[in-house]
Amino acid sequence: MVGHVDHGKTTLTAALSGVWTDTHSEELRKGITIRLGYADTTLRKCPNCDEPECYTTEPKCNSCGGETVPIKKVSFVDAPGHETLMATMLSGAAIMDGAMLVIAANEPCPQPQTKEHLRGLEILKVKDVIIVQNKIDLVSAEEAKKNFEEISDFLSTASIPDPLIIPVSAQQKANVDVLIEAMNEKFQAPERSEDLPPLMMIARSFDVNKPGISPEKLIGGVIGGTISQGAFRKGDEIEILPGLRREEGGRTVWKPVRTKISSIMRGNESVKEAGPGGLIGIATMLDPSLTKSDAFVGHVTGHPGDLPSVWHEIDLDIDLMDRVVGTEQEIEVEPIKMNELLMLNVGTARTAGVVKELSGSGITIELHLPVCTSEGSRAAISRRIGYRWRLIGYGTVK
Repeated sequence: MVGHVDHGKTTLTAALSGVWTDTHSEELRKGITIRLGYADTTLRKCPNCDEPECYTTEPKCNSCGGETVPIKKVSFVDAPGHETLMATMLSGAAIMDGAMLVIAANEPCPQPQTKEHLRGLEILKVKDVIIVQNKIDLVSAEEAKKNFEEISDFLSTASIPDPLIIPVSAQQKANVDVLIEAMNEKFQAPERSEDLPPLMMIARSFDVNKPGISPEKLIGGVIGGTISQGAFRKGDEIEILPGLRREEGGRTVWKPVRTKISSIMRGNESVKEAGPGGLIGIATMLDPSLTKSDAFVGHVTGHPGDLPSVWHEIDLDIDLMDRVVGTEQEIEVEPIKMNELLMLNVGTARTAGVVKELSGSGITIELHLPVCTSEGSRAAISRRIGYRWRLIGYGTVK
């Protein structure tokens, strides 16, 4: 779920899954999403009703009260829409197969982060996108039609193939059945190999133990994300890269972390094995103090010896945008300069880096924090403009 701040992403996630993903105290106080939120649901269909009324996420049909049949499981990542949290949105989009770009009907389109999030999806090669025109209950029919036309005009310059716009009211759950029908048709799981070594980008890490728990009941640190290839099993030995930061002999080094999987959770269900697709939580034998407060976000895990390289300095073939999006007044993107400080999003990792070499369309960046990634992967590039990091293009790791 991506889109401009306060356009209804969290409400729509709740309408589809029954889960309110804003759980942190700061999010509840401010009324906005700050961290990535997660929810799972099952798309269902009533065999007795006509389309689209037959589509729901409820076990009982809303129309006839009959039993519904599960047709597809879906995991949601609810991304923040505020301009200061673009990096968090990119981290969420990096682990997803498709996206819903939420656009409020009661505001002119496009808003700054609507443009920025759409560009982020294009950079990360997220092609399966549904446009959700939300909050239609807050405007008249004429205003909704005008906004729909604004959205269509906005999408005419985007690289989304066959853009689909679904008007809904997440608050009233109006037209949600039509949206579920579109999700079932549009979002198809990509082909992934379970024969390859397992690989997971870590999007969350935390300590699930409550204060005062007795030592014998402690649960090891938990890492969460989605598996891009292969399968993890309970009892597997895993490695986490780049690992833990340490000081040795007056210099900073990064030590790989090895541990074992003690349990795997998919949704609210404990499983012995998990393959690609959907969100999972892996409980490890690590001291939970190491994983608390998202300490391992941006790292990658897999079997020892099977993970991609760790880069302290990275070479990129770059593709810059013509203009900066996400600001009220879009400015031209100037060429990257020597010794310029840039921000990179590589998978779920975020790190600053200094440009050390320029060569045609290529740059070499010395990273402040190392990243674990493969050749050919994409890195979103942001530049400091005013008080904010602004997306200016992407680079391909070479």
